[in-house]
Amino acid sequence: MAKLILITGGARSGKSRLAEKLAAAFGEPLLYLATAHSGDAEMAARINRHQERRGAAWQTIEEPCELLDVLTGHDGWFNATLVDCITLWLTNLLLDPDRCDSALDRVRELAAAATNLKTPLILVSNEVGLGIVPDNALARRFRDLAGEANEILAAAAEEVYVTFAGLPLKLK
Repeated sequence: MAKLILITGGARSGKSRLAEKLAAAFGEPLLYLATAHSGDAEMAARINRHQERRGAAWQTIEEPCELLDVLTGHDGWFNATLVDCITLWLTNLLLDPDRCDSALDRVRELAAAATNLKTPLILVSNEVGLGIVPDNALARRFRDLAGEANEILAAAAEEVYVTFAGLPLKLK
């Protein structure tokens, strides 16, 4: 059974840097499973900064929806896998009419499968429930989905961290 680590926190709070540091402790080779789309120049620049920071020790696979297929298909190939990020994955599922109703089921499947992987898995997820109640149904659905997903993943994880202002706090 591989180790499952969940890192959550606000936007730009240091989640990814912490995740990369924890993954690097397992040694090379490392897999970075990216869920983001580079739909505009700003996002492409953001992705590029992340790739440059990680360096050559990492192989990157971009997969917006089928995380479990990639994780099980590459299990045992790397010393650690980092998924960045769960909330973008949930966004991709929520906006896909064929997948939106099964998003929470996919989170449960991910949590269950993670305990059977050989490769340690580090998941990065945003904490989106600390602000005001969103003013529209889709945003409220997303906030609730992200909160429930974080609860499910935290329950399955061996270690859970939250980051604030670049400072990690180990919760579990």
